[in-house]
Amino acid sequence: VNGIEIYNMKIDSKITSRFAHNVITSRAVNRGKESKEVFFDVELPKTAFITNFSMTIDGVTYPGTIKEKEAAKKQYEKAVSRGQTAGLVKASGRKTEKFTVSVNIKAASKVTFELTYEELLKRRFGKYEMFIKVKPKQLVKDFEIEVNIFEPQGITELEAEGTFITNELQNTIKKTVSEKKGSISFKPTLDQQRTCANCSQSVLDGDFTVRYDVKRTTPDNLQIVNGYFVHFFAPTNLPKLPKNIIFVLDNSGSMYGKAMEQTKEALLKILDDIKEDDFFNFVLFNTDVSTWKETLIKATPENLDEARKFVRNIYADGLTNLHGGLMKGIDILNAAHQENLVSKRSASVVIMLTDGQPNRGVSNIEDIERDVKNAIDGRYPLYNLAFGHGVDYGFLERMALENKGLARRIYPDSDTALQLQGFYDEVSNPMLTDVELNYPENEISDLTTNRFKHFYDGAEIVVAGRFVDSNQNHLTVDVRGEGANDALSYTTQQDAEQTAQAFQEKEYIFGEFIERLWAYLTIEQLLEKR
Repeated sequence: VNGIEIYNMKIDSKITSRFAHNVITSRAVNRGKESKEVFFDVELPKTAFITNFSMTIDGVTYPGTIKEKEAAKKQYEKAVSRGQTAGLVKASGRKTEKFTVSVNIKAASKVTFELTYEELLKRRFGKYEMFIKVKPKQLVKDFEIEVNIFEPQGITELEAEGTFITNELQNTIKKTVSEKKGSISFKPTLDQQRTCANCSQSVLDGDFTVRYDVKRTTPDNLQIVNGYFVHFFAPTNLPKLPKNIIFVLDNSGSMYGKAMEQTKEALLKILDDIKEDDFFNFVLFNTDVSTWKETLIKATPENLDEARKFVRNIYADGLTNLHGGLMKGIDILNAAHQENLVSKRSASVVIMLTDGQPNRGVSNIEDIERDVKNAIDGRYPLYNLAFGHGVDYGFLERMALENKGLARRIYPDSDTALQLQGFYDEVSNPMLTDVELNYPENEISDLTTNRFKHFYDGAEIVVAGRFVDSNQNHLTVDVRGEGANDALSYTTQQDAEQTAQAFQEKEYIFGEFIERLWAYLTIEQLLEKR
């Protein structure tokens, strides 16, 4: 393209115990007769951290330095104004951030870009998922994706798919699985990359996703390496807890039209999934606050029918009294617990959807955060769904995290209803409440979050820590949680020797991966607290 030929691109991923170490290498040559600018554009998962970047021009390597976002932005603008080379990461798609760097190279010169990033793969719906954005923007003579997985627990299933994969390309995805190892390779020829027989456009444009799960003979797995440990907790075959759900919905004027229609479509599908031993209610907020019922209501077939009529008749109008809506929803849930309307062995959640900024009632963000935190008082999680781009996402995310929940962006698109339903599906099957993974305090110096309000079916809890004595080679953990029928309580132990035996196959393992996994989780949780 424009005299610049990318002749080699390789995405090499090594995954050890859910922790992915990815290296993207791109090699280009200037086929023109004069100096040209070469761009290196990569879209990375938002949950990934860049750990290294370098550029090699005509055999000379220039290592990059990684800086905090605001400092990097200032330095980037300064460098660009001087005509120097600099790279910047900024948000791009739903799941991605874009890393862009460009450099001027002479005629016939070659440049190699190498970017390394790491991430901890999350388990959702019973599978770990790694997603790679593929977009070389031209045909590449030597293009390859290679993923190697090593899981000491053993691999149960492994699959790979691409949004751009045609029937012909399907055969180029090679997959092998042995007991503890899995590999995926995708290496299309130049002709296979073409959109048609004589076309110069590439079909490689979209998402390449790898999914897998591990064998589980016990509810958890402990690994100890060089003074660090990681603890994976994902019990299976537990009975589901009944749920108590309050939906707090923004029906202000800005939700008018498609946004409200898609929200109603999603709610009607969610009502089809609510179980008969669940309790639920709706709170609406615009200029005023209104409720479907005064208390939580059992999900009987009759009540669900009535709820469907209520949802169909919601209309959007007025201002945004977010504080009033949330406080009303929390009051209803608190009253249900105080009056023993709901079972002690049940899981309560507040799910709020809004598309705007609070502009009625209490509208000061700090006051809203304080009141909501005091009212919930750590009893159940708050999930905030931020619809569209007019929201203060930082505020919604902070408030959710302060209340042991999370925030999720909902993008205005043709699949908005599916996005809403997909989020509900993730939290619709609670298996345990008040999960605690307790480690001997005098043995552990730096521990990531070890208390969790809920554990959901198909998910996984991950805790990592650093030993006070780096030579320690034994760990005992007390696990506690409240289930549908009784309390879960047991003790588990692990020796470094057992981990070492599991990790004898060295070629798949990169560096001090448990230390890196611990650092990743620690940084991620510190960023959430900002």
